[in-house]
Amino acid sequence: MPHLRRSDARDNRERILEAARAVFAADGLTVPMRRIARHAGVGPATLYRHFPTKEALATAAFAGRMRACYAIVDDGLADPDPGRGFTSTVERLCELHARDRGFTAAFTAEFPHALDFGADRSRALKAIAELTRRARAAGHLRPDVQASDVILVLLANGGLPAASPAESRRFAVLALRGLQA
Repeated sequence: MPHLRRSDARDNRERILEAARAVFAADGLTVPMRRIARHAGVGPATLYRHFPTKEALATAAFAGRMRACYAIVDDGLADPDPGRGFTSTVERLCELHARDRGFTAAFTAEFPHALDFGADRSRALKAIAELTRRARAAGHLRPDVQASDVILVLLANGGLPAASPAESRRFAVLALRGLQA
């Protein structure tokens, strides 16, 4: 028999997740759990009832960000124009990561076992390799461009100090010009 949560418990869980996203985005993953509870307007016991560890909280809070990354890559693969699909994917990923600075690097560094990053990394690399292969085959990219070059662009974007999403997108455009045929 499935366990149904009371509506106030569901509301508390959602407030905790919203608070965690905001606090993690602003101050990183080192913030105390009590601060997240205070930001959510709940007591520490309520927070720990829903999320017994910070890792469990971060995993739940970042699940939407992971789905957004996958949706961007899937959109790029679905685009019938390989060059446009490739370009829009890189630009959108750079912009997404600028909105929530360092979520991937911070998350994997702090909680390496929270998600199956091996499987996630493999899926992401295969998708980026396919996007790159399609764009290169269509003549949009130089013949020597590899998926690792795209990863390098994404890593460089993550290293921009406090870039806005617009600045991050501009960086992506400039970097992509270096990969074009």
